[in-house]
Amino acid sequence: MSKDKFCLITNDVETTSILNHKLRDKTGEYVLKQGMPRLLDLYDKCGVKATFFFTGHIAALYPQVVKMAYDRGHEVGSHGLTHEVSQAFDVLTPDEQLSHLRQSKQILEDIIGDEVISFRAPAARVDEKFPQIMKEAGFKVDSSVASQRLDMFFSFGALKKLHWITAPRKAYLVNEENIFKKGDSEVMEVPISAMGFPYIGTFMRIAPSLNRMTRQLLYWETLCNGRQFVFLTHPNEFIDEDWEGGKIQRRASNYFSYLMGDVLRHKLKVKNLGEKALPIFERELEFFQKKEFNFLTCRDLYEIKHK
Repeated sequence: MSKDKFCLITNDVETTSILNHKLRDKTGEYVLKQGMPRLLDLYDKCGVKATFFFTGHIAALYPQVVKMAYDRGHEVGSHGLTHEVSQAFDVLTPDEQLSHLRQSKQILEDIIGDEVISFRAPAARVDEKFPQIMKEAGFKVDSSVASQRLDMFFSFGALKKLHWITAPRKAYLVNEENIFKKGDSEVMEVPISAMGFPYIGTFMRIAPSLNRMTRQLLYWETLCNGRQFVFLTHPNEFIDEDWEGGKIQRRASNYFSYLMGDVLRHKLKVKNLGEKALPIFERELEFFQKKEFNFLTCRDLYEIKHK
């Protein structure tokens, strides 16, 4: 296999119900019994070593969901303490950020008995000076920046995400004063792949043809400069859960954000949910197998870069 072609399959594990458009503990049970086993079996089949970012909330509710990933040889990372929109890292104070990081890290390390060094912010929401907080909390890798991803107005924290437009595309040591720029910090950023459109599970499900085009463009870039592929998905994309009914929950504070981030986003995200998403994802993984990529975790990439 070529040592120059790396693919990182990353998974955000939380209690978000895509179908019901809200956080609910019951969804965590579906993740435990359906989403994680389906993904782990697929990764075994395709020879994938992946990184799973868990919220402290789902880890505390269902510790086995963390152990099953770790016991199958995958990396356990932190996805913060909670996925509540009001508790996003770009709205928390520095002290609150540090507390969330330390609590989530401790919960995960107590479950697996091993060090946790990698982090991804819920909804990929971080502020410029976040590297200082990460370093103090004992993290070495962040994967919250999506370089040149341009659909940020369909998500929360859109104004801060404008920094993605100018962020480096390959893994980089960050500037302690600005996570979106290169520097000499001890923290390494592993950008989520994008080429205007994001290269993520949601986009893969709702627009498979456009996703394949994005992947091909990213592949040509990788051949030119060795950029790592970093794919983001969620176990809750592969569950078949119950529909509670009712209106779409309003999480946004203004009408435009509600329309884009709640109503329209929900209508798009429910396409190809559940078990029917598995063959779509398997075809993505087969692409990397055929092109002889090495599947790495975030920890693996950090160790390679620090040899």
